[in-house]
Amino acid sequence: MAKIIVVANQKGGVGKTTTAINLAASLAAAEKRTLLVDNDPQANATSGVGSTGIDGKTIYEVLVGEVEAAAAIQPTQMPYLSILPSHINLVGAEIEMVGMENRDRLLTTALQPVRDRFDFIVVDCPPSLGLLTLNALTAADSVLIPVQCEYFALEGLGQLFSTINMVKKTLNPNLDIEGVLLTMFDSRLRLSNQIVEEVKRYFGDKVFTTVVSRNIRLSEAPSFGKPIILYDAICIGTRNYMELAKEVLKNNKFFSIEPLLHQESFGRI
Repeated sequence: MAKIIVVANQKGGVGKTTTAINLAASLAAAEKRTLLVDNDPQANATSGVGSTGIDGKTIYEVLVGEVEAAAAIQPTQMPYLSILPSHINLVGAEIEMVGMENRDRLLTTALQPVRDRFDFIVVDCPPSLGLLTLNALTAADSVLIPVQCEYFALEGLGQLFSTINMVKKTLNPNLDIEGVLLTMFDSRLRLSNQIVEEVKRYFGDKVFTTVVSRNIRLSEAPSFGKPIILYDAICIGTRNYMELAKEVLKNNKFFSIEPLLHQESFGRI
């Protein structure tokens, strides 16, 4: 049964969608059956893997009970990687969900029938702590938190952790922290190095060893509808997310970490 990892941070611009796309793609490159769930009305994860939501078959219809998840899942350009796409219609879903029974567990219920088809399910969330994110945290086994190497890096994280603790107490007692990922690191800046030390001091061993560096190729890839692995197999962004996937696989020991994500294998995808 798939492990569900939610990528969440209500602060925008921290590399959340970039991380969801490229972690999912890197896990798929390791031949793990991976589903990327785009739970954000902006649908950037959907376009970022070159997909579009087929009319009437997106996460919106799945959440409101009009379509089964299995019918909305699409293949991508990568073997082992599938997408449950989003659409701008999802922006109205939270209003509709308010009056629905078990409104906090709609995504849990939707994903249950397809969990056996995958090894990992990676969920991208909107930059908010509304019902869409709450549904994702309730469905999740763990949450991965991207933190930008910027001055306000820790701003708002207290609220996120309060939400996570609330979900653990009332909706999902098994929810764990997969890890904190430092993103947009610039080794030339003293501030970036200070933020790394501050985050490590604050979160301890929950911080991934991998740090995602600022990389122009990583920024360009979504406009071509490709994960970074397919866009530029040898850039630092690919190496960073390859290493993150290795850490995730190693931390989840019930999954084999073979085949290892050797850099030379990415060019053959």
